[in-house]
Amino acid sequence: MDLATFPWLTIAILLPLLACVVIPFLPDDNGKTVRWYSLVVGLIDFVLLVTAFYLNYDFSQPGLQLVESYTWVSQLDLKWSLGADGLSMPLILLTGFITTLAILAAWPVTLKPKLFYFLMLAMYSGQLGVFAVQDMLLFFLFWELELIPVYLLLSIWGGKKRLYAATKFILYTAGGSLFILVAALAMAFYGDSISFDMRVL
Repeated sequence: MDLATFPWLTIAILLPLLACVVIPFLPDDNGKTVRWYSLVVGLIDFVLLVTAFYLNYDFSQPGLQLVESYTWVSQLDLKWSLGADGLSMPLILLTGFITTLAILAAWPVTLKPKLFYFLMLAMYSGQLGVFAVQDMLLFFLFWELELIPVYLLLSIWGGKKRLYAATKFILYTAGGSLFILVAALAMAFYGDSISFDMRVL
């Protein structure tokens, strides 16, 4: 197997999302199983990211690395397009590290633990996607995937003013994301050719 062409980023992004599917079927034991399960998923994903960059990222080379591109709607040039450069690489690693620490810090959570860790892993997947995607439409979708879990985490497990904070958060971020979508559509359809590829736009 060629490690340079191995889909490191795809696996790292999809692993937490796929792990969410298992959570509803875990035993109800006051959150003990789901805590350890989520921690193991987070650790595996973080180790995967560290391994990917350690083995394949060349700091002496500028531009995108660990590039993956798979066309899924050729008429609109929609691609599952991923990559990392000197800016996004540390952010991706930091996301993996902080999320793993957040899972540990949330160990005392007893209110709806399955839902809590489901949202944590979904948020993690969305954040990794935001930093790694090279397609504007995918960027918007991952941005939304991140926003919804964060809103629910704030509104259910936040402090005294959690509903106020969550409402302001969703108004600002969701409102801003609509402008992102409009801008992406405008650039894609009114450019020289229809494309959502960030490198083309």
